[in-house]
Amino acid sequence: MDEDRAHRVVAALRSRGVLAQVERAGVYQFGVRVRLDGDRVAIWDTDGTASLEAQVMRNGVLVNFVPSIPGSEHFTEEQVVSAIAAADYDTPVVTRPATPRPPGGPPPPAGQARPAGQGVSGASTSQKGLLRRLLGM
Repeated sequence: MDEDRAHRVVAALRSRGVLAQVERAGVYQFGVRVRLDGDRVAIWDTDGTASLEAQVMRNGVLVNFVPSIPGSEHFTEEQVVSAIAAADYDTPVVTRPATPRPPGGPPPPAGQARPAGQGVSGASTSQKGLLRRLLGM
């Protein structure tokens, strides 16, 4: 999104009561930052792609996202404003499926089995010994 378009979209969002401001993501990279409830913000369209999508951040950490809206690369500014104003920022995009567990059976394994002689890091015990000798441990 270019800077002028970002300013026009922000002005239109503000006129609808949305707490928005221009997001400067880099040199000649602009988008729209929308303040959400609490300490979350949605950052729209700063990645330089033609489609419209958002990252939902809390304290600089990605907590959700709004996936690319199909056909949004051809949206008018009014359609962009409507899409941003109507977006659902709380619905999780991906959910973890429940692991079925037989009644009374053991819990599912926590991780994949490792080959014999390998620790958590995946290095064999002989490789770890070599590293210890090289590092003087």
